[in-house]
Amino acid sequence: MNRTTNTEPPSPFREPPWREPRTAYLHIPFCAHHCGYCDFAVSAGQDHLVELYLEALTLELTTLGQPRPVETRFIGGGTPTYLTPPQLERLLQAITHWLPLIEDTGEFSIESTPESLNPEKVAVLAQYGVNRVSLGVQSFQARHLNTLDRQHDPSQIAPAVAAVRQQIPAFSFDLIFGTPGQTLWDWEADLTAALQYAPAHISTYGLTYEKGTPLWKSRQRGQLVALDEDAELAMYEHTMNRLEAAGFEHYEISNFARPGQRSRHNERYWANEAYYGFGVGAARYIDGCRELNVRDTKLYIRRVLAGESPTFQSEELEPRDRAWETIATQLRRCDGITRSRFFLQTGFSLDTLIAAPLPQLIALGLLTDDGSTVRLSRRGRCVADGVIEELLSHQ
Repeated sequence: MNRTTNTEPPSPFREPPWREPRTAYLHIPFCAHHCGYCDFAVSAGQDHLVELYLEALTLELTTLGQPRPVETRFIGGGTPTYLTPPQLERLLQAITHWLPLIEDTGEFSIESTPESLNPEKVAVLAQYGVNRVSLGVQSFQARHLNTLDRQHDPSQIAPAVAAVRQQIPAFSFDLIFGTPGQTLWDWEADLTAALQYAPAHISTYGLTYEKGTPLWKSRQRGQLVALDEDAELAMYEHTMNRLEAAGFEHYEISNFARPGQRSRHNERYWANEAYYGFGVGAARYIDGCRELNVRDTKLYIRRVLAGESPTFQSEELEPRDRAWETIATQLRRCDGITRSRFFLQTGFSLDTLIAAPLPQLIALGLLTDDGSTVRLSRRGRCVADGVIEELLSHQ
């Protein structure tokens, strides 16, 4: 009798990915400078707290009880590569122990800035298996970097890319469009400059004015004038045309990747699946419960080292609310919402929830429906927030 043998290793996961995390985010808040548009949990000028923070972060990781295998890890900030090489090594040792990747092909990403990266730091990252660096370039033009209150100079981008390329297989660029005074030709120049480096992935974000930030205050005082919506829309449409023509997949509203180079970590978020989160300001979503850590670095350190929870907000979502949230996140993906997967994940029929607005949004050319999947059309991507808002209004 012939017997077939399953050579695949047993899965370390007992629950589906929307209940048991397959991915982990770790937040490093430290920066040399707090950029004027940034509303993240950031600590500038507090280098004396780094060692205590790493101690607290490691202690928070121990709340896992035992090492928890994951498919992807992402270290964000802040500027994680602002840390010194020994500090980076201390961080990476803790992460490697408590959050081991389940396979050699696992994704391990870190955010960086051109001015904070050097060959010595890249060597430490590579030693611990980091295989993807997300470079916060934002622009290749000095005047726009100045408007955005960035600290690096365009001349620092090439050395940073070269350092990464020598030891790490993939890098991504983050770019911002819609900067005050920016023209469509300026934006085209940034895209052209980015493509010349042949990155695996490019994220493009329209500039937002978060309330309370220095950039928002400057706008309120009339010290700068925001671009109008038509100008921003033209830049976004040009982005889609330019990057798709260059061979990139437009796989999420703001994200483009070469085939096979999507951010697997962020795809978990957009699928509204579970994830771990550690560090100041970090969020986690496990088995329908969403928690958020305190945003103050000193308070985070004080709480964790005192044996207290750093969580300040916790919400247990009802199944129906979870289903609507899944609609809002999955529609951002160009893969859209697949009916069968949606039902498996949420227990709800997609058609039952969006039956009322769906026909009109299709008639307006904002959504497409092939019978198995509902997606934003190309036109719909340009007004995605409005489409999602309209759907949620029928909640």
